[in-house]
Amino acid sequence: MISRFKIINDPVHGFINIPSGTVQEIIEHPYFQRLRDIKQLGFTNLVYPGATHSRLSHALGAMHLMQEAIVVLRLKGIEIDEVEEEAALSAILMHDIGHGPYSHALENNIISGVSHEEISLALMREINESLNGRLDLAISIFEGSYEKKFLHQLISGQLDVDRLDYLKRDSFFSGVAEGMIGLERIIKMMSVDHNNLVIEEKGIYSVEKFLISRRLMYWQVYLHKTVIAAEQLLMSIFHRARTLSKAREELPGSPAICYFLSREFTPESFSTKEVLEMFTRLDDTDVMSAIKQWQYHNDSVLSLLCKMLTERKLPKLILSVEPIGEAQFSDACNIFRDEFRQIFGSLPTDDVISYFVTMGEVLNKGYDSAEGEIKIINKEGTTNDVYTISDMLSAKAFSQITKKHFLCRAKLKQ
Repeated sequence: MISRFKIINDPVHGFINIPSGTVQEIIEHPYFQRLRDIKQLGFTNLVYPGATHSRLSHALGAMHLMQEAIVVLRLKGIEIDEVEEEAALSAILMHDIGHGPYSHALENNIISGVSHEEISLALMREINESLNGRLDLAISIFEGSYEKKFLHQLISGQLDVDRLDYLKRDSFFSGVAEGMIGLERIIKMMSVDHNNLVIEEKGIYSVEKFLISRRLMYWQVYLHKTVIAAEQLLMSIFHRARTLSKAREELPGSPAICYFLSREFTPESFSTKEVLEMFTRLDDTDVMSAIKQWQYHNDSVLSLLCKMLTERKLPKLILSVEPIGEAQFSDACNIFRDEFRQIFGSLPTDDVISYFVTMGEVLNKGYDSAEGEIKIINKEGTTNDVYTISDMLSAKAFSQITKKHFLCRAKLKQ
């Protein structure tokens, strides 16, 4: 008898074992395969050209680390049966299945008030229906309602396999060495105490390195000024496209793009199969294909915004620890107004300026205890939050939540 056991060669972790049964069926499902065409880091490849890896590869990598963690926990006497293992692998595989194209930029532009986690859960339930309820336990683990709390913490926590994979994967493909963490040692040091995931005391330095690396990766990669500028530009493009669509202006694009531009949605909309099905037809290809067509649209604002993105003539972005003042914002508007007049021979309206000059804020949360704690267990069996026992000054400094404000202004004169 030939085994249906499969192996995938991953550039980050090496060979990944794909068990037969439910896990393989999830991987082969169209909802999961859609992640192949959604980039893990969105516009980060505008800064780091190698960062074009997909959310599918990240999901497979996170599943591999879940397998490694379960092996370690079993060796330490933690009971995890085969049914629970399959459910945990299924849950981590689908943890990002609800991401849309350029998800963090468009997450609230496609449907307001619905997070990708909520969409992931809705899609899990759809797949579960087609699998006759075989994902009931996986969904329970994903939601955190299953009795073995540590399985949920491996999927969603301060030190979960999701974060361990994306830090190492994003570092590998971007070439930013600061994200290279000792994830193998962290996994080897995992244990369970009173139903909670903990790290043995010997692994504290690897955890500190993880916290520092995550914070540095946010500033150098995820919240890079160029990436924020490109995301602001994308949001302006979709804002303008939606405004035109509401005014019955015909816009070219895939059926899925046109569907979401021409309608208003609420969180309750996602309870309908039609909306969910249309959402699963969206990926990065739809967005960039539409933008490439819209750059030749007769609406000058939409056309200009799209050309700025396709030609990489991105807005200038200023990051500040202090809030952007009215005078600073007004100066930016005046600079844009002058450049617009010099090029087009007329003054832009305030409505037009709002697409090209924007403000906002970004957060860098290296370690937020409100989202749970990383517990370190010593030889005596006592557990403490890593933040309280770390003797590494930089770990404490890097665990603070930092907010920065930004002013983004289009540069018409390069």
